[in-house]
Amino acid sequence: MRGLAILFCIISFSLLGLSCDDKPAHSDTLSSGAIDVSADETYRSVIEAQQKVFDSSFPNAKVTIHYKPEGECFKDYFDNKARIILVTRGLTQAEKGLCEQKQIFPSEVSLVKDAIAAVVNNESTDTTLSVDQLKAILMGNYKKKYTVVFDNQSSSLVRYITDSLLKGQKLGGNVFAAKGNKAVMEYIMKNPDAIGFAGLCDISDSTDPNNTGAFIKNVKIVSLYNDSLKVYLQPYLAYIGLKEYPLVRKLYYVSREAYPGLGTGFANFLGGPRGQLIFAHAHLYPLRMEITVREAEIKHEN
Repeated sequence: MRGLAILFCIISFSLLGLSCDDKPAHSDTLSSGAIDVSADETYRSVIEAQQKVFDSSFPNAKVTIHYKPEGECFKDYFDNKARIILVTRGLTQAEKGLCEQKQIFPSEVSLVKDAIAAVVNNESTDTTLSVDQLKAILMGNYKKKYTVVFDNQSSSLVRYITDSLLKGQKLGGNVFAAKGNKAVMEYIMKNPDAIGFAGLCDISDSTDPNNTGAFIKNVKIVSLYNDSLKVYLQPYLAYIGLKEYPLVRKLYYVSREAYPGLGTGFANFLGGPRGQLIFAHAHLYPLRMEITVREAEIKHEN
């Protein structure tokens, strides 16, 4: 009996020692801790608005967001420099295979629909274009000589145009990359024979008091032709949601977080009611909340 008592004491103290050394496996939770996120720089304004609300809601959380060209965001993802990335495409099959090799367990969710706008100088007469005309401009084959300007050679805008619009065909020698969207807009404002490309965040008029989806006034937004509907359309929210505007893309979060940590918490916020409303306020089309599109007739007063 005495031997059994000694053995029981030894086991009890051993278990106690284990419980004392047992530490949490992770230092962050859904609403606390610190993480790094890499985000497509074309969404900087709206993601900054998201972060401001998230930070005020969760004071124990520190989300550091690095704004970069999309290609660099994916590099950060695979180099384990960013736990989640905010980009305009999901993982390719090759990238999913790389995830298996690196023992990354990815998850991805589409958050909103966005549009790519073609932007010209206010003096330009080419305010309506077909998709074929736009392709000709991009490849340097259009009847009028245009200089085409993008924000960055590694940007999501360039990738979308080459993959989805040109289907792998090469951009012309009339295409060059500026240093960010601000530089694109400045170049177009000074050059009547220039055309550039931007996402909705960069062409929406933030000074509009009624938040009606008006566009900035220092450049013109080109209306693009919908072959099926036989109409020219600008990138308004309803046309984006219904996929009637020709150049529509999505914003995704891609996560490598294998447990419910702060990356998951931030992603949940972006896909939740408050995050989706912030996207809608920036004139992006939310995909994680119900949106009703109704036809309306506009009456003009004489």
